[in-house]
Amino acid sequence: MFTGIVTDIGEIITLEQRGDLRARIGTGYDVAGIDIGASIACNGVCLTVIALGADPQNWFDVEISAETVSATNVGEWLVGKRLNLERALKVGDELGGHIVSGHVDGVAQVIKIRDEGDSTRVTFRAPGKLAKFIAPKGSVALNGTSLTVNEVDGSDFGINFIPHTKIATTWGDVEEGDLINIEIDTMARYVARLKEYE
Repeated sequence: MFTGIVTDIGEIITLEQRGDLRARIGTGYDVAGIDIGASIACNGVCLTVIALGADPQNWFDVEISAETVSATNVGEWLVGKRLNLERALKVGDELGGHIVSGHVDGVAQVIKIRDEGDSTRVTFRAPGKLAKFIAPKGSVALNGTSLTVNEVDGSDFGINFIPHTKIATTWGDVEEGDLINIEIDTMARYVARLKEYE
């Protein structure tokens, strides 16, 4: 489990297609404190650490299945791409965002970006099957970042990014047309499921 509060910005060092896709990700995390088998959310995708190192910089390797590649924006990843990283929650950690599983529900697209003072308003288009789960003032995880939805218009929804978020995450790099991993709020998912039985 994660909170959607990004704690590092990593960078893809290598990508290698074997049976699955293998990625080496540079990180500011102290790899001595990461166990093989640990989960790290990489742009919102929960991935398992399979190797670690610190030469010449700290890095960890993950293997990404074809299923994960097809359901996320991982197919767009290139060497040098920056990724939002978050380590899994530990008992006693502050829950500053919302409960995020790291199981991406689909891919949204950035359709509009405009500055509003020092902040930036970004409009996204969600896949039709996910739009019903997105509500004004509700939570959504986009590329692993816990965010508050400002407005919803059909499948389109807006998020306001304050300067801190643009600096502490990869949201300062966003461009129109970008494909974004989206994980809907867990509670919205369960409420919708319960309504099916009313």
